[in-house]
Amino acid sequence: VQLQASGGGLVQAGGSLRLSCAASGRTFSSYGMGWFRQAPGKEREFVAAINWSGGSVYYADSVKGRFTISRDNAKDTVYLQMNSLKVEDTAVYYCAADRSVYASQTLSDYDYWGQGTQVTVSS
Repeated sequence: VQLQASGGGLVQAGGSLRLSCAASGRTFSSYGMGWFRQAPGKEREFVAAINWSGGSVYYADSVKGRFTISRDNAKDTVYLQMNSLKVEDTAVYYCAADRSVYASQTLSDYDYWGQGTQVTVSS
């Protein structure tokens, strides 16, 4: 499966962005999907995950209550709505697909990765 992330940009603290990740190549609805991020000089970290149906979602504590992950299996797309953005949310955001149907918080569980989209939050 190929993943294409989009929607990043520059936003002021307190603002919002919506990231999209379009999938192609295989049956999107059979994959668990996740968003991860990597800030300069830091390791890639888990942000949010969603299972195949959208019925199970998980969030990192740092984004809980501010970010919402969702998916549209008819459009082969997963989204990350990011509200109340903080400077510390600045990173490259990656979407990833897990061949299991589950939502995983573990980076090594993911089999396919998108190219990343830059999110920059200014103070």
